[in-house]
Amino acid sequence: MNALYNSALRQGSSIRRDLDTLAEGAQSSPALLGQINASLTSFSRTIEDYNKLAKQELVAEKQAKAFERVKTFRTELTDYRARLEHTKREAEEAQTTQARTELLGRRPHHAATPENPYAGASTPQGRYGGHASAFGAAPADVPREAHALREQTFFQQTHTQIDEFLERGADVLAGLGQQREMLKGTQRKLYSVGNTLGISGDTIRRVERRARQDKWIFWGGVIIFFVFCYFVLRWLR
Repeated sequence: MNALYNSALRQGSSIRRDLDTLAEGAQSSPALLGQINASLTSFSRTIEDYNKLAKQELVAEKQAKAFERVKTFRTELTDYRARLEHTKREAEEAQTTQARTELLGRRPHHAATPENPYAGASTPQGRYGGHASAFGAAPADVPREAHALREQTFFQQTHTQIDEFLERGADVLAGLGQQREMLKGTQRKLYSVGNTLGISGDTIRRVERRARQDKWIFWGGVIIFFVFCYFVLRWLR
């Protein structure tokens, strides 16, 4: 139980360190997110194992202390997950703000006064049309901005999907690690059973060999007894 408790403490410290690194970074790293998710899964599994051992504790004081530790660990796990979600939301908001700033920076600005002040002054319609186009973006720039916005949205969606894939991969990796431990335990049990069967086989062979020896001794004794009886009867006659 102490080994699991120390392991849970180390895992909690590692998760806090990774969360601090993630919070200090300008952008969320997919590799770091996957590592944190895997650590959270492993930490949760360690808590459950420690809780099972706590239920099997016979001393009441130690059991109560173990339950308090489990409660503290679960509270920390909830805080870690909430902190991770908060950091991810902040990173997404920062990326959205940065993308919006980049899009606005790409937007061309037109001067209110044209290079030729007398251009379009022949008719009022041309003059008003010139002022209308001066305060807004050119019609040809609108599709380009829309295309850039769609491209940025696509990149954000792709980034989110990659994060989800990494999280699923981390969960699968943690599950494979658990199955590996189970298979190792099964292998050790099979080795133990094999050794037991080997010892039993040797014992059975020794018993059979001893039984054959006892049988030969028995029949040899019977033959010697009858021969002795024959000579005694013949001598008495």
